[in-house]
Amino acid sequence: MTKKHRSTKTVANNRTSPSADTPKNIANIIDYAKTFEGTRYKYGGTTKRGMDCSGLIYTTFQKENIYMPRTTDGLSKEGDWVDVNDVKEGDLLFFATSKNSRSVNHVGIVTATRPGFVEFIHSSSSRGVMRSTLSERYWYLAYVQARRVL
Repeated sequence: MTKKHRSTKTVANNRTSPSADTPKNIANIIDYAKTFEGTRYKYGGTTKRGMDCSGLIYTTFQKENIYMPRTTDGLSKEGDWVDVNDVKEGDLLFFATSKNSRSVNHVGIVTATRPGFVEFIHSSSSRGVMRSTLSERYWYLAYVQARRVL
């Protein structure tokens, strides 16, 4: 019997808020994204009834009148590439979660950073909208790129 790794639960209990120097529109985007935590995954979804990963980005940025592409592929071409060591709150993280492929198919919004630590919110197909950390083995291995859109 193997023990399931559930480090994401720790993140959920360790509530983080945008730092004081985070621009207001980015803080608003992050705070609004957090209101969807626990929302079930639904392909193509953009509401509390169900949401996919790019739907979370599309919906939360739209609340601040920032219109983003609706697909992960479209989002992966927005903004500027950022080194993972330089990511800030509000940056987008992109992942390749399909076996034997490095094509981007998942996205999340950075919610908190400090040296050696990156937390992001995303809609997981298995657990819905949740927060995870880039140091979790699954996400670390699936990571492809970060982009700054604001």
